[in-house]
This record gives sequence, C-alpha cells and structure tokens, in this order.
Amino acid sequence: MNEETRNKLMGVSVATLATALFKRGLRHQVIQGVHPLGWKGANMVGPAFTLRYMPAREDRNPLSAFRDPDHPQRVAIETCPEGHVLVMDSRKQADAASAGDILVTRLMKRGAAGVVTDGGFRDAATIAELDIPAYHTRPSSPTNLTNNEAIEINGPIGCGDAPVFPGDIIVGDADCVIVIPAHMAEEVANEAVEMTAYEDFVVERVKDGQPIIGLYPCTKDENRIAFEAWRKTHGR
Repeated sequence: MNEETRNKLMGVSVATLATALFKRGLRHQVIQGVHPLGWKGANMVGPAFTLRYMPAREDRNPLSAFRDPDHPQRVAIETCPEGHVLVMDSRKQADAASAGDILVTRLMKRGAAGVVTDGGFRDAATIAELDIPAYHTRPSSPTNLTNNEAIEINGPIGCGDAPVFPGDIIVGDADCVIVIPAHMAEEVANEAVEMTAYEDFVVERVKDGQPIIGLYPCTKDENRIAFEAWRKTHGR
C-alpha cells in the first residue's frame, strides 16, 4: 500500500476513522468483538489477506487433515504477503481456535503486519508476547478442526459482522479493528489526520476547563481561530 497513507493511518484512532467512514455512509466497518493481545503501542496497518472458515464436517476434519500440504489454513500462513494483515472469518466462534502461537510466529517471521480473527487463539499468552499485532475475541484451546474447516483463501469474508474484501486496508489500535475500503483509504487517512489534530486541540481546551458547546463540534469562529493558531504553534 501507499507508504504515505500507511504512515498517516499509524497515527490515528479507529474511533476517528469510524467517524470519517460514517460521513461517507459506511456504518459497519468496525470488526465487532475483537481486542488486541498484548498491545504493542503502535497501530496495526496493512492490506487484508483473508481466510474463511465454514462449519466442520467430522469426516473431513480429523487431525490428519493438517498433514495435507494444501490445507488452506497452512497455505494461508505461508502465502500471506509481507506487510499484509491476515483476517480470518471464524464465524464468530471462539470455542475452537483459529490458530495458535506456532502459526502466528510463522506469520511474524514472514513479515505480516498483523493477524485478526473473530474467533479465538490458542496459546494466547504466548502470542501476546510476539512482535506482531494480534486481535481476537478470547483465548480458545480446542483445535479449529473441532467445529471449523478452513475452506477459502483471499476471498470476500465477513469478520465480526464487518465486510472484508482482499486488499481492503485494516487498521487496529488499542481498542479494536476497522476495515477501510481500499479505494477510499487515502482520502479517509487524510481526513482522519485533520480530525485528529482538531481533537488534540479540543482535549487541551477541555482539560483547561473550556465547555464543549461550540468547541466540539466547532461552531464558533473564536474556536476556529484559536485552532489555527494552535496548529501553527504545534506544527500540526
């Protein structure tokens, strides 16, 4: 993805991005129910590379299925491009793991920008210590073969009720994860940077005791003028 856009998205919150997308009529882009494992102190940003699970059928999913070199879960780990985020549609089921620490470690070593599932990870405490952003709903020990079968790589998915298309831009912060349609990533990033600057100004004013009426949102010229002066002072 465009490195300038990536850098801008590294410095804005999911909440701010959600507002920018809401203004464009997109109201369901936040992946519901997922949380960071061991927050790394910096946003996760990268294009989506997807894996879709379907309900498992017992005759297709014994443990020996993992011996198949073409098993989609293993292939997804080995083909997720560098700088991309692996996003898994696990049917919002955390009673069977979407992956474990070995697979996530392999993703990390291959240069993935992060991993997201609307299910759970096994070995969650170990994953939390890895140098890769990871988001899930809760820890889960049973193998994914228990009730999910990895069936499709890099097709459109639903993850935590959010639509995800391959190449969409995924951003995760300390709270949650959002999906930005690829074609509007640059304009959304630019607007989010502007919004963040004003919100930082507002926070300073509120901490100084100023009321929010006329300040947030800005409906008074005096606040607009003060903001422009603040930007010059802070190089924003």
